[in-house]
Amino acid sequence: MNARAETIGQLVSYKRAWLQCQFCLVPMLGFFEPCYESGKPERNLINLVDGQPFAVAGLWRSWGEEDGSQTYSFTQITINADNHPLMRRMHKPGDEKRNLVIIHEAGYNDWLTNRDIELARTFLQNYPAEQMQAIPTPLKPDPPVTDSLF
Repeated sequence: MNARAETIGQLVSYKRAWLQCQFCLVPMLGFFEPCYESGKPERNLINLVDGQPFAVAGLWRSWGEEDGSQTYSFTQITINADNHPLMRRMHKPGDEKRNLVIIHEAGYNDWLTNRDIELARTFLQNYPAEQMQAIPTPLKPDPPVTDSLF
């Protein structure tokens, strides 16, 4: 599930975590987005040009269960990418283009320890396109199912 930066402080599902600065980082090697430049959706792996892991800005929240245990969840934060040279190529034509908020490694601690939502908003920027790449990554077809167990 993704949270739109533009409404993160307004929607019931994210407002409390945002106002309480419950920031987290979501580590990843890449994420997948559909590119429609050929006229049909083609799966692309979006990652960093140098192939290094990175982290996406997120929010976490928790709630109590009936048995007294705690359950935790997180959401990734997205921003508009209509003008981002790479991410504007993704998603259906005519749809708003979105991008995950990639946090520069030097800013990890600042994001996690920040307790000022106005300062947090300064992190919500598109990552430089020249440091990102899209690699066509079609899904492999499932192997055929056979009736025989032997």
